[in-house]
Amino acid sequence: MAIAVSGSIATDHLMTFPGRFSEQLVADKLNQISLSFLVDDLVVRRGGVGGNIAYAIGMLGGSPVLVGAAGGDFAEYREWLESHGVDCAGVSLSKTAHTARFVCTTDLDMAQIASFYPGAMSEAKDTSIADVVRQNPSIDMVLIGANDPEAMGVHTDECRKLGLPFAADPSQQLARIDGAAARHLIKGAAYLFTNEYEWGLLLQKTGLTAEDVSSQVDVRVTTLGAGGVEIMPSGGERIHVDVVPELKRVDPTGVGDAFRAGFLTGRVAGLGFERSAQLGCLVAVLVLETVGTQEWSWNRDEALARLAGAYGQDAAAEIGEVLPIGASA
Repeated sequence: MAIAVSGSIATDHLMTFPGRFSEQLVADKLNQISLSFLVDDLVVRRGGVGGNIAYAIGMLGGSPVLVGAAGGDFAEYREWLESHGVDCAGVSLSKTAHTARFVCTTDLDMAQIASFYPGAMSEAKDTSIADVVRQNPSIDMVLIGANDPEAMGVHTDECRKLGLPFAADPSQQLARIDGAAARHLIKGAAYLFTNEYEWGLLLQKTGLTAEDVSSQVDVRVTTLGAGGVEIMPSGGERIHVDVVPELKRVDPTGVGDAFRAGFLTGRVAGLGFERSAQLGCLVAVLVLETVGTQEWSWNRDEALARLAGAYGQDAAAEIGEVLPIGASA
């Protein structure tokens, strides 16, 4: 069984300024601002919602198929993903635009000045879930994550037409789309993923109540940061799962993507809601403890030990049945 992951594909260019932006601004000259900052370092990381989730599913031994749009500069990123079990046949290459790029400089106060170039992501609407499914008939779940808003709508409609279960994960694009578009994206979803803030924003934008949403999606999954995760099956009882205790907190970027990858890997493999969420929480903490969204490593023995410590030996044994053997770098 395979999971198709529709979402953004991007590279992140992250820099550090060893001063404070606030000290470089002249209050009465902001309309003439022209600044250049000499930075200390530059880190280039692979990212994007689609890339992060597909990578994590591949690391867990799944069969992810990435669906999205990238530029002619995607070759090295493609090689990286394919070496970690990701099928990139669903990625279309733009003839004119570069892969989406996030460029960000952070100062000593953790203030940031950033730009996001969508580039090839704007062409994601031209990719087809139907074509990908024809080439990969083992696909039985599609996650539709943050991407070009038009592409998100197109892929959602394709899933409905194909009768293919899909997970709605609008995340960052909730700030961009209006209430009507948000309602369109979630209707009929097998799963609805949000974090706690996004859940409130979704209700505010759509005018729906929690009960309204439950009547339109099969399962609502809301991550609560350090508070764990809440799972609300339609017509069922609330399930709460605590996080896996962290060994260190390094970088929260991509933690939500990691949870989704672990949760869906567990569900497709036949685990129940609680066990799948526990696996998701494990992958999330591995990303939290690592610099970079795709730089974490997998070690089965260590993973089982942490699951047992957090949730008990029975949970570790059950989840262990669906986890890959051996270690991955």
